[in-house]
Amino acid sequence: MSRITYAKAVANALAEEMRRDKNVILMGLDIGPYGGAFGATKGLYEEFGGERVLDMPISEAGYVGAAVGAAATGMRPVVELQFSDWVTIATDQICNQAANMHYMFGGIVKVPMVVRLPEGAYLQAAAQHSHMWESWFAFVPGLKVVIPSTPRDLKGLLKSSIRDDNPVLFFEHKKLYDEIGEVPDDPDFLIPIGKADIKRTGKDITIVTYSYMVKKALEAAEILEKEGIDVEVVDLRTIKPMDIDTIIASVKKTGKVLCFQETWLTCSVMSEVAAVIAEHAAEYLDTPIRRLGAKEAPIPFSPELENYVLPQVEDVVKTVKEMLK
Repeated sequence: MSRITYAKAVANALAEEMRRDKNVILMGLDIGPYGGAFGATKGLYEEFGGERVLDMPISEAGYVGAAVGAAATGMRPVVELQFSDWVTIATDQICNQAANMHYMFGGIVKVPMVVRLPEGAYLQAAAQHSHMWESWFAFVPGLKVVIPSTPRDLKGLLKSSIRDDNPVLFFEHKKLYDEIGEVPDDPDFLIPIGKADIKRTGKDITIVTYSYMVKKALEAAEILEKEGIDVEVVDLRTIKPMDIDTIIASVKKTGKVLCFQETWLTCSVMSEVAAVIAEHAAEYLDTPIRRLGAKEAPIPFSPELENYVLPQVEDVVKTVKEMLK
């Protein structure tokens, strides 16, 4: 077991899978000698060389499309976009090609590729470098969507994603890259895609969340504990497939649920979570489902405005208290 950063967990997972399988290749902007925009591929170019760690030109549609073709012919490409905002440029390759090919060719073709997407705000990076698009891709059949909140979860889920025969959208929150946690050194350590995790057990209310908001939910839970409120925090980890059983089991236990995410609520991940709970566990609820997320506006550059638009720990505390009145 090692204590490493979230970014180092990326590098370790990639290195282990590249040693294990020569068909695993990396593609992206500045991921070679420079080591990636967030340092997540440092050292990989030196170990595996330029034929497997491929610096790409500034053309997201081009190199994501090249990865789709490589995957269809037997490679296992892992593509890094510097910012997830730019995945909008490559959605045709992902949604119209990668997601469909296995079905359109009668199951003969597989597209085992991972698209790594640094995302999220709280960094004063403004509207073109701060958004979160996971709900877009969760809507599309044929894609899997993974979004870990800790270094341990990142390593285990990234390795599982690389070994998966389906295209996986793998979102990594930029605010988490410097977070440190214990990570198994075992090269066979995997976390299955589609399994949520209880990050904190409690009996009074459930908070369902994911990514960087897990950290904020846990901070809020510590504050609420001092006031005698026992919060359970469910980390989705995977948005598609979603672990409905873990969500419902927690809601049945607590009878109250706050669906909490960083980004906008309209047609969102937490809209889906709320719908699932309403469909499968409405009779267990003691109070209506509540959702908490960003205000419906592009992410501002100004720190004050960004904090106003985005949900904060105090918003979680306030909402939980209102629900328990």
